[in-house]
Amino acid sequence: MAILGDQAAATAIDAFGSVGTAMVTPFKRDGSIDYASVEKVANHLVELGNDMLVVSGTTGESPTTTDDEKVELLRVVRGVIGKRAKIIAGTGNNVTAHTIELSRRSADAGADGILLVTPYYSKPTQPAIEAHMRAAADSTDLPVMLYDIPGRAGAPIITDTLLRLSDHPNILAVKDAKGDLFASSFVMNNSSLVYYSGEDALNLPLLSLGALGLVSVAGHVCSDRFAAMVSAVANNDLNTARTLSRDTADVVDALMNHMPGVISAKAALQAQGILDNRDVRMPLLPADEEQMAFVAAQLTRSGYLSE
Repeated sequence: MAILGDQAAATAIDAFGSVGTAMVTPFKRDGSIDYASVEKVANHLVELGNDMLVVSGTTGESPTTTDDEKVELLRVVRGVIGKRAKIIAGTGNNVTAHTIELSRRSADAGADGILLVTPYYSKPTQPAIEAHMRAAADSTDLPVMLYDIPGRAGAPIITDTLLRLSDHPNILAVKDAKGDLFASSFVMNNSSLVYYSGEDALNLPLLSLGALGLVSVAGHVCSDRFAAMVSAVANNDLNTARTLSRDTADVVDALMNHMPGVISAKAALQAQGILDNRDVRMPLLPADEEQMAFVAAQLTRSGYLSE
């Protein structure tokens, strides 16, 4: 039976939290994962106000990491943050059997929930997307957040599919990066699914329409203000929420509009002294000096970096 209204929100908060960041995966110069820096970033994010970390999402460069690395990342992050925040494992990919296997391994490694992106590149039909999501959700007892991002996946999860998936007892939420506010509002108003903004430029609009929280890239820098904005909207203080949205606009622009988010997020973390380098795995390339200077200037303008 669907969980309605306040009960659905309370269940989702208990499962996922409300302020999340899709965490980067730091690398050493030789291309291996820098687990000491993983610990440093995870601790930084929790201290900044996140009560949810997404590990091995797209911003974590999941297409380039092995399953063993993904499992070890979960273990390392759990070891450093303990129970201070929920850990959501990005297990979705474009092979259903692989998604199921990785979901099970992530559950065994201590994940609190799983994030399932729409199978990408192959552009499956809506019945195929629904079957994929149900099979993955059936594979563990963990709560599931669907990730609707047609700009990357190549196909949306349409409204009717979302409404049908809402009857699955493990599927509780949607990370929404579709950019269709009316469609998102319709699903929120007609199902038990709880929404999280997955597009930093639309954080305030989605929260104003009823989203419970957010899963951010810019949160690597400004989760403190995002947490305050989520709280302000929950308390119907839209004046404060608008001010906080304006205050984070330069950071959101720097991290989301000029280069892939993982590249800008690592540049920001290096500028702040949290990471020693901004290395990524190919096919990505790290921020060049001009990009680095731009990110640093925007962080300085927003008060997140001293001049």
